Amino acid sequence: MTRIGFHASHEQRAPSLLLGDVVRAEQVGFDELMCSDHMAPWLTAQGESGFAWSWLGAALAATTVPFGVVTAPGQRYHPTVLAQAAATLEEMFPGRFWAALGSGEALNEHVTGAPWPSKQDRDARLLVCAAVMRRLLSGERVSVDGPVRVHDARLWSLPATPPPLRAAAISPHTATIVAPWADGLITVGADPAATRETTQAFRDAGGRGPLLLQIHLSLEESEESALTAARDQWAQATVPPELMWDLEQPEDYEEFARPTAERLRESVVIGSDAVDVAERIAAVASGFDAVFLHQVGPDQSAFLDRCEAELLPELRRML
Repeated sequence: MTRIGFHASHEQRAPSLLLGDVVRAEQVGFDELMCSDHMAPWLTAQGESGFAWSWLGAALAATTVPFGVVTAPGQRYHPTVLAQAAATLEEMFPGRFWAALGSGEALNEHVTGAPWPSKQDRDARLLVCAAVMRRLLSGERVSVDGPVRVHDARLWSLPATPPPLRAAAISPHTATIVAPWADGLITVGADPAATRETTQAFRDAGGRGPLLLQIHLSLEESEESALTAARDQWAQATVPPELMWDLEQPEDYEEFARPTAERLRESVVIGSDAVDVAERIAAVASGFDAVFLHQVGPDQSAFLDRCEAELLPELRRML
């Protein structure tokens, strides 16, 4: 059975409001929770970007279900710092925390002032960071001199069992690269063919562990309001793919976005009828171990009410 999770978007909600959202999400019946980890929002209209790691402590304390985060070691975060953060959360909340590691976006990482590496170099850096984190979480003393430098590091507060270190990948190419080290994969998208190509590449390369999907949706009272919410809050999805990881400011995404209805619908499930939206989500989520729903519209309270009354029952019937 596919677990159904709720995605908490730090780019769009103040941390205090987001905390209430995840508590309510568990109450209405979501099986699992996850959040983003951003330094800046994608768009100025989103307007938020709380610090995920301090928020996660409060969120885990306020809920009882598994909780994950997608994060990027290597530039804004040294891998030893992320390993310590993950170890602390897992020690306090055993069996509930996971992290998915990705190569990052310049939007969040440029703030260090270090040059933004090529995709090939970011992939190589991620491989080293994942290995460093895994060794530290296993209790080893670690020294590394490579894309990142680590000097005789070890963690003193360790959980009984290390938390899973999954990988975040959108393309089949990246899914192939991360397969040897990842404890599962999370990808994002609304196109069944594209997401299955990515997960198949992961499995073909020997990837093990659960397959997770994040899907963006805009479920509103009318088709028009659903499209308006997607255009206002998730227009960066229409930026050309070759630019997505290299732009540095929300204003840059706004400059290159082309949020036509057709292009928005390629990345966001947009609609007003919960049964129709559930059918489209189920078509993409089939074969995944968990699907995380991200409502891009600002009214999370109304969305969660509809999840309880309509969307979750329909999804459970279909998945």
